[in-house]
Amino acid sequence: MSIDTEQYQVKQEPFYQPQGNEIALYEAAYQRRLPVMVKGPTGCGKSRFIEYMAWRLGKPLITVACNEDMTASDLVGRYLLDATGTRWLDGPLTVAARIGAICYLDEVVEARQDTTVVIHPLTDHRRSLPLDKKGEVVTAHPDFQLVISYNPGYQSLMKDLKQSTKQRFSALVFDYPPADLETQIVATETGASTELAAALVKIAAAARNLKGHGLDEGISTRLLVYAANLMDEGIAPREASRMALVDPLTDDEDIRSTLHHAIDAVFP
Repeated sequence: MSIDTEQYQVKQEPFYQPQGNEIALYEAAYQRRLPVMVKGPTGCGKSRFIEYMAWRLGKPLITVACNEDMTASDLVGRYLLDATGTRWLDGPLTVAARIGAICYLDEVVEARQDTTVVIHPLTDHRRSLPLDKKGEVVTAHPDFQLVISYNPGYQSLMKDLKQSTKQRFSALVFDYPPADLETQIVATETGASTELAAALVKIAAAARNLKGHGLDEGISTRLLVYAANLMDEGIAPREASRMALVDPLTDDEDIRSTLHHAIDAVFP
C-alpha cells in the first residue's frame, strides 16, 4: 500500500523561539527514536515546537487532537463498507508507523485510558502496532516517533496518564517564556510594536499571578497574539484586551474586575 507522505510534510518553517536547550534535547531523543512527552500550560508553544521540530528534521507530522470520545479504532483503523464491499482504513497512528512520521497526540489525557494503551507496543523495544481486527502487526518504520502532550494543571484522578504510560516516555517541560522573550514572540507573530507587545505581556504577568487564586490558568501567549491581532484590525487596546484576554478566561466578576484594572493601568 502506497501512502503519499507529501501531505504530511511541514513545508514552511514555523516561527519558534527557543526558551532553552529544548531543540538539542528533542533532537537527541529523535536520534534514538525515544518517545517524547511535552508538558506545559495551555498556549505556551508545545504544538508549535513539535511542528517546528518536524520541519527542522524534515519528517512528516501527523497530529491527532485527542478527546474523550476517541476510541482505539480512531487511532489504529477500522473496516469500512463501500460500494465494492469491506475495506480496511488505517487510522493516523497506523499511517504514521507505516510511513515513518512523527505522530503527535495532542492533549492525550483527554482520551480514555483504555484507548491510550494501544500506544504501548510502539513505545518500547517492540516498536510495533498490533491490528487485532485485521490480524496484522505493523512494524514501525525506522523514522517513526511518538510524541504526546498534555497540561499537568488539568490532571485529576479521573484524567491522568497511567504510570505504565508515563514511564514509556522521555519528557520536556515547557512554561510561558520570560517577559523579554515573550515580548519578542508576540511582536514577531503579529507585527505589533515592541512597546505594545511588552504591554500585553505585562497584563499576562498580572493574570498569571492569579493562578490558583481564582484562575485555573493564566493568560496564554496564544491569547496575547489574539489581542494584538484585534488591535491591528483597529480595535481599541482596552476593548481588544478584554475580548481576548479576560472574557475567554473567567466568568467570575471579581477576577474580571481585577483583570480589567490591570488592563486599564497598562492602557489608560
